Amino acid sequence: MAIFNEKTVQRKDAAPLATETLPRKDTDSFTTPLPSYEPVVRPRSKEGKESVIAAGLTIDGKIEGAGHVRIAGRFKGDVNVDGDLTIDSGAKITGSVRADTVTIGGELEGNIDSASRVELLASGVLTGDLKAGSLTVASGSRMRGNVSFGWDEGNGTHARGRADSNGVS
Repeated sequence: MAIFNEKTVQRKDAAPLATETLPRKDTDSFTTPLPSYEPVVRPRSKEGKESVIAAGLTIDGKIEGAGHVRIAGRFKGDVNVDGDLTIDSGAKITGSVRADTVTIGGELEGNIDSASRVELLASGVLTGDLKAGSLTVASGSRMRGNVSFGWDEGNGTHARGRADSNGVS
């Protein structure tokens, strides 16, 4: 569009720079390589799908099936999953638990049976008996009940160790 008494001149598109005039990546002194990193991802024993009971929810019932379950709210009932169970800080489960791996950051009132691994985090509270292949206990966590871990239940032999509420042997 021309303004009164103004000559319009058509613009020429700038020709792209030849590849020889662009700095080469191996000699470019203005860029530094970004550090490489790998995110920490917790390995899953089965497929990576996870069901969540969100904070603020209270559910009475029973959880059964395959897959991972994360409890951030309150759940009353038994949990039996072929996967991992995570109890977030501030969450509470009242009932028995069967899962491959159980991570307790909240509160569990009930027994854990036949877990391959149990992790009791610093904010975790367990009131009940525990049977697992291995047990990790963080400083600050609390537990009241009997504990058996590292035992091969099939033939009654000692696999790694045993601890109960009366002491460690």
